[in-house]
Amino acid sequence: MLSVTVKSSSKRDPGSTRWLQRQLNDPYVQAAKAQGFRSRAAFKLVELDDRFRLLRRGARVLDLGAAPGGWTQVAVQRVGEGGRIVGVDILPTEPVSGATMMQGDLTDPAVADAAVAALGGKAELVLSDMAPNTVGHAATDHIRIMALAEIAADVALSVLAPGGAFVCKVLQGGTERDMLAMLKRHFAQVRHAKPPASRKDSAETYVVAQGFRPTQDQAPQG
Repeated sequence: MLSVTVKSSSKRDPGSTRWLQRQLNDPYVQAAKAQGFRSRAAFKLVELDDRFRLLRRGARVLDLGAAPGGWTQVAVQRVGEGGRIVGVDILPTEPVSGATMMQGDLTDPAVADAAVAALGGKAELVLSDMAPNTVGHAATDHIRIMALAEIAADVALSVLAPGGAFVCKVLQGGTERDMLAMLKRHFAQVRHAKPPASRKDSAETYVVAQGFRPTQDQAPQG
């Protein structure tokens, strides 16, 4: 692949020029365009699924912070017919064929209830690639992304079926001690992973929790 060089412009600041050049030379950006994915981030889920076997045929999957829809597209492809995929974001998201896209604030319990209703039952997998707008201050950015991770974890605990899995973006350095301890209480296995599609200069990583074990008050009644 030939490298593309972007010329500087008085109408564009140097940071924008560097970002544009990186995008044009990024093989994942090109592959996403070729395969019809809405973002290069789709390949992060592809690589996580190849490693951990998360997206089972016919599963119910809830994608939190789904916009622009790349992870939802991968989930639809890999779960196949008989599965149900629901994507939720506080922002409006263009429809994804084979999925139900919902707009709502995940801090509202009614949103999680509506998602479970759309799934037709408890989820086998909850995904979260949510990330806040960064400010470039490491401590502040860490607090913001961990706040979103905790929201995603709370939703996962409320909607997962026994044996289910949860995947969530965090920052390198791992999950906060309290959140990690909580996940280890509720899941048989908790690991961190950085897929190859995650840029080397990015501090992001993912926590992958599998084998959900609901507590007594979360267990189905009957």
